[in-house]
Amino acid sequence: MVDNRHSLIAFSPYLVLTAGVLIVLGCGLLFPRRAPRLPILLSLATLVATGVATYVTANETPRGPFGGLVARDGFGDFFLMVFAGAGLLMTYPLLLSREIFGALSPNAATTASSNGPADVPDLAALTLAIVLGAGVMAIADDLLVAYLALEFVSLLSYALTALSPGSRRSSEAALKYAIYGGVASGCLLYGFSLLYGLSGGLSFAAARAALLATSPLTAATIFTLLFAGLGFKIAVVPFHMWAPDVYEGAPTPVAAFFSVVPKAAGFALAYRFLQGGGMGTAGATALVTAAGPASTIATVVGLVAALTMTLGNLAALGQRNIKRLLAYSSIGHAGTVFLAFAAGTPEALQAIVVYTGIYLFMNLAAFLVVIFVIEDNLASANTTEAEAVDSFAGLGRRAPVLAFCLTVALFSLTGLPPLGGFVAKYALFSAVLQRGLVADGTSLFVGLALVGVLNTVVSLYYYARIVKVMYFRPPANAATFTRVSRTQWLLLALTTIPTIALGLVPGPLTEWAARIAPLWSGR
Repeated sequence: MVDNRHSLIAFSPYLVLTAGVLIVLGCGLLFPRRAPRLPILLSLATLVATGVATYVTANETPRGPFGGLVARDGFGDFFLMVFAGAGLLMTYPLLLSREIFGALSPNAATTASSNGPADVPDLAALTLAIVLGAGVMAIADDLLVAYLALEFVSLLSYALTALSPGSRRSSEAALKYAIYGGVASGCLLYGFSLLYGLSGGLSFAAARAALLATSPLTAATIFTLLFAGLGFKIAVVPFHMWAPDVYEGAPTPVAAFFSVVPKAAGFALAYRFLQGGGMGTAGATALVTAAGPASTIATVVGLVAALTMTLGNLAALGQRNIKRLLAYSSIGHAGTVFLAFAAGTPEALQAIVVYTGIYLFMNLAAFLVVIFVIEDNLASANTTEAEAVDSFAGLGRRAPVLAFCLTVALFSLTGLPPLGGFVAKYALFSAVLQRGLVADGTSLFVGLALVGVLNTVVSLYYYARIVKVMYFRPPANAATFTRVSRTQWLLLALTTIPTIALGLVPGPLTEWAARIAPLWSGR
């Protein structure tokens, strides 16, 4: 049994995040009229300290602290680094967002109103707390811990969506998010309660053993409830309806943050539950066989993935609002990653890690440019079409570096070589094809891989349409782009350069994925 001291050492990265949340909130109470630089610096310091604590304690701590309630392994560390990286990249755009704080700038006169710097500590604390909850979701090895972490992330996400003072769109988006999320959480909790009733315990290992021993009808019912709860967080069909409205209604930095952190946390939790406990692919196959014939379950999961990809990409074709377009694009990518769960091979599951690591950079690179363009439109009093795709007209001449960064990000999201997105999609599609051609000879997975490739072609159309608007359509007016700050250039460099580098040198990420895919064996 691991004592409390060693458990706390193993849990130290999450304690750092907890301390950061409390410190930021305390500074907001003690210094309500300070400029927003202090919460920004504290948030950045907390996220950097989390990364340092994760690295320092990675190989010197027990893998199952607190009696195995959570699992401290390479897989959880990877996702915590992804969440902290998303927080680092989005802290500056989020805490100085013109959409949230109006014309607020770092040197603006401070007020204690509901629309000024007094709100910045609350926003910073919410962001850090969501990173904390998502990190716990990725290491949860207990039903109660998993549910509390997921609900923690969900409730804070509703609040973060609504934290744009005076915006009816933001309030409406938060309300829709909360209604859909409440139903999904109820389904998940009902599924967990059935698992607890069957197993008599809360550990994932006990839940998996109970599923293997129960009747097919009961197992299928539980899988349906779990799929509803986690499918909402991942945004797969038919639980995707909230995503376009929330992405459009929430401030753009919030939408960018949601496109990575809660979604990746949902995939991590689903991966750990299905593949944990040292069960590997054979264990996952046994679990789905408990709910019905393995081929039937694989067919259902594969069809859901194909439908999610197809609906997301086809719906994006006609979007004029850039945030709704990226929301449907995110749904399409969720369907692509979901293919790995249908295949269930070690290569496919490693591809989840590779895809997540690359998606972090290429998706946030696209969102950062969108944020800067929308902020510029708002600064120019162009509020009616601030989020329209047409507002990017002439960006190649007004801000060529921004246009280049967005082009790289969009082509990487498409999956074109030699960018990182090509490596991500190649790893996943090749694993799915290998399952169809080598593992069992079924044509199902060959068809799923072909559907994925065809959806890549569809996505190229709407991504290329944005590029066409930037380079081949004249701007609506002759105004030049507002000067981009050095911090904004740094953020673009930190996302665009890895997007290119991971396409040219993918070896370190793929090797890391192979090492961390086998999970802690459980208690």
